[in-house]
Amino acid sequence: MLEDRIAAASPTPWPAAYPEGYAVVDVETTGLARDDRIVSAAVYQLDGRGRVEDSWYTLVNPRRDPGPVWIHGLTTEVLADAPLFEDIAEEFAKRLDGRVLVAHNAAFDWSMIAREYARAGSEAPVRRRLCTIALSKELGLPLPNHKLESLAAHYGVEQRQAHHALDDARVLAEAFRPSLALAAEANLRLPLLACQPLTEWSDGPAAVRSATVGYQPSWQHRGGGAATWRPSRKRPACPYPNPGRYEPGKQLIQGMRVAFSGDTSIDRELLEDRAIEAGLHVATSISRLTSLLVTNDPDSHTSKTVKARQFGTPVVDEAAFVQLLSHVMPAEGARPGTPGR
Repeated sequence: MLEDRIAAASPTPWPAAYPEGYAVVDVETTGLARDDRIVSAAVYQLDGRGRVEDSWYTLVNPRRDPGPVWIHGLTTEVLADAPLFEDIAEEFAKRLDGRVLVAHNAAFDWSMIAREYARAGSEAPVRRRLCTIALSKELGLPLPNHKLESLAAHYGVEQRQAHHALDDARVLAEAFRPSLALAAEANLRLPLLACQPLTEWSDGPAAVRSATVGYQPSWQHRGGGAATWRPSRKRPACPYPNPGRYEPGKQLIQGMRVAFSGDTSIDRELLEDRAIEAGLHVATSISRLTSLLVTNDPDSHTSKTVKARQFGTPVVDEAAFVQLLSHVMPAEGARPGTPGR
């Protein structure tokens, strides 16, 4: 159990609108795309004031190639005797039920969990989530970037085994607790987002290939370290005209042209799919017509960030973009009920 270091500092009265409990979650996966699977999961249950109530961890047999073993360390041999997701779904659900799901880049963890439950023919009992990246930004924490290790370092939390679900969940719980206390002290409105469980699921051809004996994904290494796998695909044409560039502080509008640069925590394809579903135009390059550039490293000197500065194209990071996606305005003249609302 975590040492209860913040209980005495908790303000009284506590904001009445705050949730009554949290499930701090971390999942390790075979990859970051929609057809990837969970290989391990951990949950720290916290009460309404951030006090730790319980912790839980499990391996999960993904029934496919385990993916980036060099990151999570879980080989096919290690996972061979692990339970299937449907075997642990009920226990996992008990840990989540009635609580706000808290994760570092919560959109990703939630999407992986929701898809696993959909595959198992059920729904995760989660209705709201809280991203610790978004909370850190709301609090104005002086972080050099939005990585978990930076948030942990800010609060003096020791990270013992990065990319191990149980340790990552512990680190995040320890970092979330003082952030929650700071938010309560300032009576800050928490950046809670609604979770919409999937009601049906169909794995794509990538999942079928990955389950085949002898299948080896086409991992492309960069700099000898991390790797990604992205099959080529054709994007559908955007049906809406470009209404112009994004104005900071306002909402995105269907038809806006967005581009991505650099690594993202959520799989690039998943971000692109969400943008397309919301009615945005995903561009592969920057021009004067580009409405917005999404990058977690705006100070880099990639061709896209350089051109964005030259053209005055607005730039936002991944966490901000994910939040903007939940409130995309319909294009002028679009029928009610079009994607993005």
